[in-house]
Amino acid sequence: MMVIAFSSINAEDPEKQVRRADHSNVYRLIEAYRKHGHKKASLDPLGFHSAQEVPELCPSEYGLSTDSGQQVALEGLYSSDKGSLTLAELINDLEHVYCGNAAAEFDHVETNEEKEWLSAAFESRSQSPISPDRKVAMAKLMLKCQAFDHFLANKFTTVKRYGGEGGESMMAVFDEIFWKSSQSGLSDIVICMPHRGRLNFLTCMLNFPPVIMFQKMRGQAEFPPGVKGTGDVLSHLYTSVDLQYDNKDIHVSLIPNPSHLEANNPVAVGKARAKQLLKGSGEYSEDKTSPVSDVLCVQVHGDASFSAQGIVAETFSIAECPHFRVGGSIHLIVNNQIGFTTEASRGRSSRYSSDQAKINGYPVFHVNADSPEEVMRVTSIAMDYKNKFQKDVVIDFICFRKYGHNELDDPTFTQPLMYNLIKSRQSIPDIYADKVVSDGLCEKKDLSQVVQDWNKNLNQDLSKAESHVPKPFHLHDQWSGIIQAPDAVSAWDTGVSIDVLKYVGARSVTVPNGFNVHPTIHKTHIERRLQKMADGVDLDWATAEALAFGSLLYQGYNVRVSGQDVGRGTFSHRHAMLVDQQSDDIHVPLNHIHDDQKGFIEMANSALSEEAVLGFEYGVSIEHPANLVVWEAQFGDFFNGAQIIIDTYIASGEDKWLLQSGLVMLLPHGMDGAGPEHSSCRMERFLQMTNSSEHKMDSDDVNLQIVNPTTPAQYFHLLRRQMVRNFRKPLVVVAPKVILRLPAATSSLAEMSSGTTFHPVLGDTQATPDKVTKVIFCSGKHFYTLQKERESRKIDNVAIVRLESLCPFPASELQKELKKYSKAKDFIWSQEEHRNMGAWSFISPRFENLVGVKLQYVGRDHLGTPAVGIGQIHQSEVKQLMIDSFS
Repeated sequence: MMVIAFSSINAEDPEKQVRRADHSNVYRLIEAYRKHGHKKASLDPLGFHSAQEVPELCPSEYGLSTDSGQQVALEGLYSSDKGSLTLAELINDLEHVYCGNAAAEFDHVETNEEKEWLSAAFESRSQSPISPDRKVAMAKLMLKCQAFDHFLANKFTTVKRYGGEGGESMMAVFDEIFWKSSQSGLSDIVICMPHRGRLNFLTCMLNFPPVIMFQKMRGQAEFPPGVKGTGDVLSHLYTSVDLQYDNKDIHVSLIPNPSHLEANNPVAVGKARAKQLLKGSGEYSEDKTSPVSDVLCVQVHGDASFSAQGIVAETFSIAECPHFRVGGSIHLIVNNQIGFTTEASRGRSSRYSSDQAKINGYPVFHVNADSPEEVMRVTSIAMDYKNKFQKDVVIDFICFRKYGHNELDDPTFTQPLMYNLIKSRQSIPDIYADKVVSDGLCEKKDLSQVVQDWNKNLNQDLSKAESHVPKPFHLHDQWSGIIQAPDAVSAWDTGVSIDVLKYVGARSVTVPNGFNVHPTIHKTHIERRLQKMADGVDLDWATAEALAFGSLLYQGYNVRVSGQDVGRGTFSHRHAMLVDQQSDDIHVPLNHIHDDQKGFIEMANSALSEEAVLGFEYGVSIEHPANLVVWEAQFGDFFNGAQIIIDTYIASGEDKWLLQSGLVMLLPHGMDGAGPEHSSCRMERFLQMTNSSEHKMDSDDVNLQIVNPTTPAQYFHLLRRQMVRNFRKPLVVVAPKVILRLPAATSSLAEMSSGTTFHPVLGDTQATPDKVTKVIFCSGKHFYTLQKERESRKIDNVAIVRLESLCPFPASELQKELKKYSKAKDFIWSQEEHRNMGAWSFISPRFENLVGVKLQYVGRDHLGTPAVGIGQIHQSEVKQLMIDSFS
């Protein structure tokens, strides 16, 4: 462990303030180094970008001269183990501290306390030397890292491995993080990491079996036989492992990553937050005065993506928000000074790739990869800062990339000068190995033996690659009660006894004595719900949701509802969190169901972000199957701000990585005349994304469940089913807007009672089968428009059948329903969406191939936008829809 020892400089100390005033010019010079020293620092291991001259660091700017040999007492001015220095000595020390192979930026940090701490820590970092054993261990680790790359280059010449050459000392960052974690009481580390150096990290530090990696390189599966999964590319392999540092256990989870750079950032933070929930640490700690977490999140980035991808800023924006903060993350930017073939000057507008972090006031440390010891020192300070202030901190690790982006392309096409420098220099591991040998810390043969033994192990694993059978690594520990979804559609009793429902319903609107509820909410929400619970009928959407959430909490599950304005609800229907009208205090009734309550609900009003927030919620969902995680879009139209998360994680995560997720996405949808961006959740896109077949019956083992429920009871059962089943699947709910309060769209307690379940198809209870000559199939709130029109026309020969489940497609249920209508000749699909949208293109071939019915289409015509923005046109479209449906 590196112990940074220094006397704290308290800016509020009057004596210190007096000293600074008395030596104001010297102090201004010191402050200039703290603020501008990084501009002069030697940070580029290639020397390709020379440091600039910085006028602010000239002593004459402050009326000072180095000719004077007068001693300057440093107390209160500068952190040093020396009591005083001449000005020349002080400047030399400042140059070494702030303009060497490491530099710091913290002038933008918000509080003086943090600035004082950071300056003291950075200025004192060399006072606690790194032990010889740690130096030798670091040399060995980097040599192993290098040897691994050499081995792959020789044995797998055509494999894209995205090696760590040129950045091997990043292993010093991880090593220091693990040491500091074990010594500061951290028990769990969640890491997200892109491709560069990932394979090195997995094998050299996380004990990932090289044999599995070699199998993958040979084209074999990383999964055991009999496991359904498509797998993913080599550079997306992941692991979860227990390590020992300083005789203490730490659990490290390297999460899988997609090829979309930085998309894994919020996923890692969400997973870390979920670990805190399970461990009762961080914001879930019983000690609210000191919510320190024993879970650490580490986010590894590339320089080009960190400065350019918007999800980085989004993830920073939620880092300190309630319900999202994890007590800070360590950010490591693996800055090889190039993005594929684009140099930094063309890839960003800022000086550093790390400048995004300054917007949020997080400190940044820059360090030259050629100096592994400075890398360790900087990491040690970053860990201490994070642990003390519970905030994010950034390490800009400046290195180089020895070969092209993937080792198979020629970087000299576009960066000839840079690669002339790279070819002519010695590797970082070799330079440092020579140093520890020349310093007398070990003999060269000892280091050579490490490489020799490592190569022997790698060759042994390579020889086993053909016959090795991977062991199951999924559905273990907290997931051990979960199975892979069956190859059939199963029905589950998701009902709850009426007594429990009535109890939960009453508790869902109970407030403490003296709590000042808004009078409108008291009348329209609390009193109305209590009356409906007493009557047992006419239960609306929000009540059914509260009963689903509350009954799950009653059983010990946790519930998390996230998104913009979810506490109240975009449409002012939920009111799951009540605000005292005199104190602004918040009360969440569902967290007070009974005294020994085990499960709790978290109503997480989120920042105005889709991508980072949805990624965060996915991360929460993959940590534990007993968490019902719900993300609600403000309007369904806005989901596409998170399209990368949906495509690369939610829709495909189980196929690629065997990670199950029960995440629920609520996407308000409906053609209500609200215009192009407030009408459609683009259900057609989600349906196209499913692995549902047009030619054979679907099973529960679809990658996405897509539902369009029309009653509160159906919604109730869907939510509960997510937890009651013994497998997890993402659920996309085409959610209501208008029918949230529609009197016709209500349910009874009996429909949610014990023995009840979700119905994939809702038949027509009003039609007389012998009279029916036409069957209209529809989905969603369009049913109520059709039903009202049928009543107004007094038609009795038309049946209206609702598809509540779109995927899995309910072919068997539809066949059973059709048998009722033996006299029916006309079969139509009626939808309010445009023909190139909605469910039509999905359901049409399935009706024909699986149900045996060729449907006629009734709906709006093709359009390039989801809805019109002219009210008169909208109304005429609705009128025509009814004419076409019933003509």
